[in-house]
Amino acid sequence: MQPTLANLTEEAQRLKAAGRIDEAINAYRRAVSLYPGNGVALHNLAGALGDVAAHAEAETMAASALKTGLDAPETWLVLARAQLGQGKLEPSRKSYAEVIRRRPDMLPAQFEMAQLVWMSTGDREAALADIRAAAARPGAPVMLRFLEAQALEFMEEPAGARAALEPALQHADCPSEILALAADIEARLGRPDLAVGLAERAFAMAAGHPGALEALIRARLAAGDGEGASAAAADLTRRQPGNQHALALQATAWRMLGDSRYRDLYDYGRFVSVDPLDVPKGWADLDAYVLDLAAELKQAHPFRTHPFGHSVRYGSQRPHILMLQTPAIAAFLEALQGPLSRHLQRIGQGSDVLTRRNTGRVGMIGNWSVWLRPGGYHVDHVHQEGWLSSACYIELPPAVNAGGKEGWLRFGRPGIPVAGGPEAEHWVRPEPGVVALFPSYMWHGTEAFTGTQPRLTIAFDLVPI
Repeated sequence: MQPTLANLTEEAQRLKAAGRIDEAINAYRRAVSLYPGNGVALHNLAGALGDVAAHAEAETMAASALKTGLDAPETWLVLARAQLGQGKLEPSRKSYAEVIRRRPDMLPAQFEMAQLVWMSTGDREAALADIRAAAARPGAPVMLRFLEAQALEFMEEPAGARAALEPALQHADCPSEILALAADIEARLGRPDLAVGLAERAFAMAAGHPGALEALIRARLAAGDGEGASAAAADLTRRQPGNQHALALQATAWRMLGDSRYRDLYDYGRFVSVDPLDVPKGWADLDAYVLDLAAELKQAHPFRTHPFGHSVRYGSQRPHILMLQTPAIAAFLEALQGPLSRHLQRIGQGSDVLTRRNTGRVGMIGNWSVWLRPGGYHVDHVHQEGWLSSACYIELPPAVNAGGKEGWLRFGRPGIPVAGGPEAEHWVRPEPGVVALFPSYMWHGTEAFTGTQPRLTIAFDLVPI
């Protein structure tokens, strides 16, 4: 007996929830095969393909679903994401517009549309236009103001972000997410006491939510309450031992308190390595490989400015860069094997939060390329979902070797406001064809650089398998 579409869909959903995404995609393919021309089956397959960054096929499936007469905003959203993943900026913008026309309060679509317009144009007002129009509608969700504030913060407009949240903050039932964001902004604006008050409100409303606890820790660090921050961070790391941001907050509190456990986490000599890539097959030497890799990466960067929610400033970021199958990019994983193997051996296995997870094998959970313009930099940050993070240098400006630290990778300066303003402790001077590997919980950023030449890198996050 032929299974029903509902049964096939339920099977695929179970597989996806279990992390068996390839098997889930096969189940969705079977549904499309057994029910050809069914818009829902095509939509489900398109969505799953998008989850694994198979953007070209996802676009084909989503477009086919729409041709069946399925006109759901969710399907337009799958199409928009698939087009964006291929660098098709204008078609993607039009598809996002179709989502918003059908459902102005669909928050992910509004956020992604704003980000796309911002990255493509650098025009703040144009990027925020749809969010603001939707927020002005009677009965609009208050979280649209949250999106506006988030976007403004990522555009380096903290005062504007705080103003966008003000109407929502006047309500007794203000969502904890808005309270937490407002706390972070107040700390950034140099008002730590207000930050603590807002974070405490958020935590009281959503004590079981890790995001509210993280906001409280950040506010206490801004106010100089090392003991309170450390106690809350210990609670958070117990709840989420793999949360790299939680570990960074705990380390920051220990540093404030002069606790020796800080140096156990931030042992740069042991946990940070810098090694040249291997020369992959097909290239005579590393210089030749890096030159070809640089040329291919530059062709893959379609944006004018940085995305929301990332560390890049004054530059562009291309996600899923290793999905591209141009020759030098396709050879990158081969080039990485030697330095990665040496790093895993160097850090070894132990009882600390980093090395106790070292199985000797890793999987990549994200990869991207960053092309910084002169004056560009990375704000200090950590990689919450990773275990090991990286920076691989492909093309560098002359300022890197000018005698200062322009364009260098730095470690140790928190990417949040902290009383006393702790500074960076360790730097790595970049070299073309070299990869730096380090714990994902380590605060890291880059120094801005001058001149006329850009800075081009590949980065990725790894987890044990």
